[in-house]
Amino acid sequence: MRLAPALRALVRAVLAGEGRRAGEIGIVLAADAELRALNRRWRGIDRATDVLSFGYEDRPVRVSGDLVISMDRVHAQARRYRVSRGRELSRLAVHGALHLAGLDHQRPAERRAMRLRENRALAGAAGVVRDLDRLLASGP
Repeated sequence: MRLAPALRALVRAVLAGEGRRAGEIGIVLAADAELRALNRRWRGIDRATDVLSFGYEDRPVRVSGDLVISMDRVHAQARRYRVSRGRELSRLAVHGALHLAGLDHQRPAERRAMRLRENRALAGAAGVVRDLDRLLASGP
């Protein structure tokens, strides 16, 4: 699948919307088992999750890091939330990029701010969502 260019463009747009510039960003699409192992190792939480963000360079403007997204969760959550797989993959990429930009969602006000920024980024990325939908529909 040729998801990488669309995901890269989406992450760059999200970071730009936060006044940041993408440095080196890795995006890994994996299964629940891999995210569970990473979550256990790096966060001490022994369960799978939908997206993990690992920042490894944070300068005032430039952000570098890795996003690991569970494709198992993309499929399951798309069904649960009644959205397309492309939209759910986009939402998780946006969410992870916002974490790389320094946002968090531990407190209610942070959750509201994160959701607002996610929705704003997704609204501006309708073309990317359509591209991801098309790519996911044509793949295995």
